[in-house]
Amino acid sequence: DRSSLSNPHEVVVCHLQWEVQVDFEESVLRATARYTIRRNDPSAKVLSLDTAKLEIIAVSDQNGKELDHTHYGENAEKLHLGRRLDINLTDTVSHVVIEYETTPESSALQWLSPSQTLGKVHPYLFTQCQAIHARSLLPCQDRPGVKVTYKATVTVPKWAVCVMSAVQMIQSMSPRNEKTYVWIQDVPVSSYLIAMAVGQLERREISSRCAVWSEPAIVDVAAEEYSQTEMFLKTAEEIAGVPYAWGRYDLLCMPPSFPFGGMENVCLTFITPTTLAGDKSLADVVAHEIAHSWTGNLVTNATWDHFWLNEGWTTWLQRKIMARIHDDDRFLDFDAIGGYKDLRDTVEDDRMPPEFKKLVLDIGDKDPDDSYSIVAYEKGFNLLIALERRVGTEEFESFFQSYVKKFANQPLTTDDFRDFFTSSFPSHPDMRGFEWDRWLHEAGMPPEEPNFDRTLSYQSEALAESWAAVDQKGSPVPEENIRTWTSNQKICFLDTLQVLTGDKPLKVSTVNDLHKQYGFGESQNAEILFRYCQLALAAGDESMLLVVLKFITSQGRMKFTRPLYRSLFASKKWRKLARAAFFKNKDFYHPICAKMVAQDLLQIEGAEDSASASPNHFAFFDEEGKPTWVAASATILLAVGFGIMLGRRRS
Repeated sequence: DRSSLSNPHEVVVCHLQWEVQVDFEESVLRATARYTIRRNDPSAKVLSLDTAKLEIIAVSDQNGKELDHTHYGENAEKLHLGRRLDINLTDTVSHVVIEYETTPESSALQWLSPSQTLGKVHPYLFTQCQAIHARSLLPCQDRPGVKVTYKATVTVPKWAVCVMSAVQMIQSMSPRNEKTYVWIQDVPVSSYLIAMAVGQLERREISSRCAVWSEPAIVDVAAEEYSQTEMFLKTAEEIAGVPYAWGRYDLLCMPPSFPFGGMENVCLTFITPTTLAGDKSLADVVAHEIAHSWTGNLVTNATWDHFWLNEGWTTWLQRKIMARIHDDDRFLDFDAIGGYKDLRDTVEDDRMPPEFKKLVLDIGDKDPDDSYSIVAYEKGFNLLIALERRVGTEEFESFFQSYVKKFANQPLTTDDFRDFFTSSFPSHPDMRGFEWDRWLHEAGMPPEEPNFDRTLSYQSEALAESWAAVDQKGSPVPEENIRTWTSNQKICFLDTLQVLTGDKPLKVSTVNDLHKQYGFGESQNAEILFRYCQLALAAGDESMLLVVLKFITSQGRMKFTRPLYRSLFASKKWRKLARAAFFKNKDFYHPICAKMVAQDLLQIEGAEDSASASPNHFAFFDEEGKPTWVAASATILLAVGFGIMLGRRRS
């Protein structure tokens, strides 16, 4: 795994004991990490760990004896890899103890000021470690194929509540009138799944093993929105054939700047408030993160080259869960139709290099963040559903249960999966001639078109065709009332309309008629509002500009912010507006989101005029000709944050 500078093949960390002091005034963690190590190579004399933007204060063994160590500098061309920490080991060393501090530049940590929270009184901290940002939280072997158990003792201000990706054991007051929490994670986890949040939080119980956490202002709303969580969890257990392994499953509804739909930290899923639609219609994000408890967290890709094993399987399991919740197998196909449209949009996007449009990647020592897209999700799902429909649903679901049991608590590669599948179905007649290599290693769309059941999508697609005729042929405006439609039907309608008008955007008059008829421009459902904003911007509808600007500056979910910023910036008449909105709100966004939006805008402008940068060129100067924030920190941004999930379910 060349995304890591560590050496687990020689010396591996098995257990972590972590003591943390949270300092909101300085925006740092002061910590001591004690590692239990195992020598895979008996002759190994060095433990190598990944670090990034950490200050190493002291390194010692289990007896407090100082250990010689070298903290190498950064590679200017590979800043995302951070700095290797080499620790010299004697034969008697069984534990290594590192005292260190994070820095404000640690990319895994987002420190929010009180004004960036809902309560406006206290600051807030949360971590985001996927893919290779755990190394800026603590020295570690930062690769998915290495798993550790851990115990964390976290001290926070007395007003604060700490939650973690583990099971809480103790909460007490320290002698300095601070709160101290003790958390234990007995199931081995990859470093990217270590997570923590600290803020003014409240909790609402959903079941004996599920709760919702959030700031007080929305905790009751969130608890109602996610009230199906226990049902999702039980359904996933039935499908997987393996009990939930992690004890508790809690949800933390995040501040609006959270850049993803969700993050599957074990025991504690982080979830965006943009899923608070008021009707539970966006709860499939919760089902997706629950599914990760088996596919990703328990059975894990060995390296980020095989990320599709996490996300393809999770998308498959999510849709299985939701089909059973709806008691209708057609729901899987209905949801997959939208996913296939998203996949085609991504594959046809020239900004993504062809090598990242494959299932099995070859990332090497490049930043794995830059390779992430919906390809792993939807192309991976389509491979699995193609296999299922060849061997039979009952047989494939039985295979899935065997797969989880065989590979639980260990990393695997695509070859491991393929070998296990072919050995499970050694002579199935419908597998003859299956094009494994094209599916796994060829860029672009899947080698075969899926045949999804369109029964549930027919009404939405028919209405979209009617509106396309309104725009293109002057047909009468449809009078069909869609108030009783589900949110998913409305999303399908808007998706289909986007496809039908992709080459020639709708007229402004048609967009206005859509809003008059259905009120899409005022929707409280973020998925619906996002799609309508896309249609309106493509049409050049200036009346929606304030709505779009409010939408992209009141939340930081990359699935919404990145495409809408790109649409604004692609228009020369709105480019200055987009630039101003971004700079005014850049400190509101998570570093991950800020990096990717800046990169998107630079790419668009660079493509149009790479050779004639003026004094006001976005990449280098502000309106007064002074160096801009992007110029000063472009290098940092390209290493800080990551462009995960360009349109993925949790992005």
